Amino acid sequence: MDQRLTLRFRLLGILPLIFFLAQGIHYWRTNELGHMFWMCNIGNLMLGIGMLWGQPVLIRVAAIWLVPGLAIWYVYVVRPYGIVFSSTLAHLGGLVVAIFALQKVRVDKLAWVYAFGWYFIMQALSRLLTPAEMNVNVSRSVYPGWDQAFTSYWKFWLVLTLAVGASLWILGKLFSLLWPVGK
Repeated sequence: MDQRLTLRFRLLGILPLIFFLAQGIHYWRTNELGHMFWMCNIGNLMLGIGMLWGQPVLIRVAAIWLVPGLAIWYVYVVRPYGIVFSSTLAHLGGLVVAIFALQKVRVDKLAWVYAFGWYFIMQALSRLLTPAEMNVNVSRSVYPGWDQAFTSYWKFWLVLTLAVGASLWILGKLFSLLWPVGK
């Protein structure tokens, strides 16, 4: 555990855990618990655990993933379905806590690599543990609207994975410039 992280800072990790729990209650009520495996939901869980245990790597990975998650959430959830309170907490609240946490733990140059590795882990878990019709983390099929450009899921997945890798590298670089380790 990083000794520079105060008890007060670590206890703030309870907030993203509350956001995760709120999402869990929402999905339990709607009989859609598979949606808990989305990167943003798991990101809040990871952020909370990382803060409570004082683990900067977990905090960095969660924070990096919460940024693209916000855009994806807005396009694929808010615009078509509207705002759900627990989802707003998870996406906006989680990102606010993550940015606060990054200011404290800073960001090293390898954070994006860990975030990219986490992508592959979550892809595999989503494919194994969630219903195919939910297509959690785009682990099963081409997203509607993209099926005109991609005739095969695996071609789509390869392009998506390359785009994810580039995006994570850019975010990691940006965050390491904003909050470099050692300052």
